[in-house]
Amino acid sequence: MKFPILLPNIFNHPFTYESDLKLEIGDFVEVPFGKAKIIGVVWDNFEKKNSKSFKLKKIIRKLKIPKLKKNTLNFLNWFAEYNIIPKGMTLKLLLLRGKVIDKLDEKLYQKFKFQVQSHSFELNEDQKKSLNEINISNNNFNVHVLQGTTGSGKTIVYFEALKDVLKKNYQGLIMLPEIGLTNQFEKKFIEFFGFKPAIWHSGVTKKNKEIIWSGVINDKIKVVIGARSSLFLPFKNLGLIIVDEEHDQSYKQDEGIMYNARDMAISRGSFENIPVNLITAVPSIETYENIKKKKYKISKLNKRYQNASLPNYEILDLNNIKLEKQSWLSKEIIQKVNFHLEKKDQVLFFLNRRGFSPNVLCKKCFSSFSCPNCSINLVYHKNKNNLLCHYCGFKSCLKRNCKKEGTCDFIFSGPGVERISEEVKKNFPLKKVEIFSSDTMNKKSSKEKLEKIINNEIDILVGTQLISKGFHFPNLNCIVVVDIDLLSQGHDLRSAEKNLQLYHQLSGRAGRTGQPSTVYFQTYNSNTKLISDITNKNPEIFLDKEIEIRKKNNLPPFQRFISLILTGENENKLEKEAAKFKTILENKINGKILGPVSAPIFRIKKKYRVRLLIRGPKTLKLQNSLASIIQKYKFLSGIKLSVDVDPISFN
Repeated sequence: MKFPILLPNIFNHPFTYESDLKLEIGDFVEVPFGKAKIIGVVWDNFEKKNSKSFKLKKIIRKLKIPKLKKNTLNFLNWFAEYNIIPKGMTLKLLLLRGKVIDKLDEKLYQKFKFQVQSHSFELNEDQKKSLNEINISNNNFNVHVLQGTTGSGKTIVYFEALKDVLKKNYQGLIMLPEIGLTNQFEKKFIEFFGFKPAIWHSGVTKKNKEIIWSGVINDKIKVVIGARSSLFLPFKNLGLIIVDEEHDQSYKQDEGIMYNARDMAISRGSFENIPVNLITAVPSIETYENIKKKKYKISKLNKRYQNASLPNYEILDLNNIKLEKQSWLSKEIIQKVNFHLEKKDQVLFFLNRRGFSPNVLCKKCFSSFSCPNCSINLVYHKNKNNLLCHYCGFKSCLKRNCKKEGTCDFIFSGPGVERISEEVKKNFPLKKVEIFSSDTMNKKSSKEKLEKIINNEIDILVGTQLISKGFHFPNLNCIVVVDIDLLSQGHDLRSAEKNLQLYHQLSGRAGRTGQPSTVYFQTYNSNTKLISDITNKNPEIFLDKEIEIRKKNNLPPFQRFISLILTGENENKLEKEAAKFKTILENKINGKILGPVSAPIFRIKKKYRVRLLIRGPKTLKLQNSLASIIQKYKFLSGIKLSVDVDPISFN
């Protein structure tokens, strides 16, 4: 008998094999492929008919693993179609390095065993009302948004909703935007539920991933807390997906296989016919528009837990304040921070730039230090004493010969968190200062650092936007935004929305235990209304304005954008190929094609980059017609195409 077997590789169709085994759609099998043996899945349709007749190879064996559910297959098929990705590569997302894991010893699943404990968390009236609204709709597929000001107790509400789902013997998935959040979140989870969740992200060991993968498909593990990739785990009995911080742009995978995990989570919920809860302080524009259209239900928590007040805001106009040479902190800010430190408040200096300085120049020959592989400046990291490219990872030492004479004499232009940290230490020499960025918080020591921050053993934090993402620091009551103007730059139609979400999240770190708190903005921007708008307690005023602008200009979510990035080592050849490809597309696609243009960062990893942007109606016909063209089009050797459906960044 013939069977279609999908293999985890770059092909968009299953291969036909034969076997006398009794097989069903979704079964895992081992098959010969070339000279190798490979794991595949019995798929739901055969490859397209081929006029040539081949001698069919035999399936070697069926694996003793529960089969993939038909709903999961349907989701993977749709995912491949929507994101214009070969089906085989989509299957690869579900497997472990092309492998599957047989059922393991029961002892290995024990630590994840679900049990309900009684706990001391009391819900207030707002929380009870929201939980009731969520539970009413938590049966079949629907999307329910839980919106609450930061510190309003959203987590406890959705933990209660998850508890009800688990009691019915279903599995639950909680998605978080950052790996760094998992330690603190896991602790909160255990405190509430009394059992250990499975943690899934790129930093988890190979052995633990095997235990979790096997536990999920055998229904031995009930709750997974994970980053983007957790969405592709082969759940046997999934009952609820929770997407925390749904607005966070980290849910977008923007290299390799590109997709938006928040949107794909909603889609998986639809195929599994289960509820999806989106949790946020300020919804994304897409989510907000779906709430307005009544596609999504919404519950709101308007008060902070135990009625803690939101922080006050103060704007310091740097046009009226003279900063000392090579200084980024005004005397006024130093005085205000001293006032908070005397009260034993924790203080955060916020600047969204890693490293010491984003630009290094020689004052003799005026050479700047740029990456030899990418069209961007190298960032100086003083802690590591090297220049680093944040795109390709190229490293270089600071010492180099000057074109004029001797060695270069450096000027560091602009600050990063390391430089601000140095200035903070000079101004507050007796205080303990810690940098909080992806350079310092992805290490094994990050758990200890978090404990110290929570226990108020760190007086001053200097952090990037990583700190805004859901951490709970009970003593943090003073936030200094070093320069708000730095964040309005970039090639991004979503910059206004990002700023709104960032500052709401950031201010939400302060005053969480009821103490009075203040966020100070240093700025050269005379448009203080902009700051008032993005820090307004009612973010909907800003979102409504943004929706109108997007609608008027036919921007997402009112139109579909598909970004095409062509890369190659020969710039001239690349530009000609991009123009030729555009001509082919224009005749066959129902949409407007913009470009080709050089990407803002026009060279990464020694490859030149040219962009095309397709704007069209929100229908799968656009993806299908584009996929058909890409399949038939033969690019010149050395030129690679990347497709990004619903792009977030335009670098």
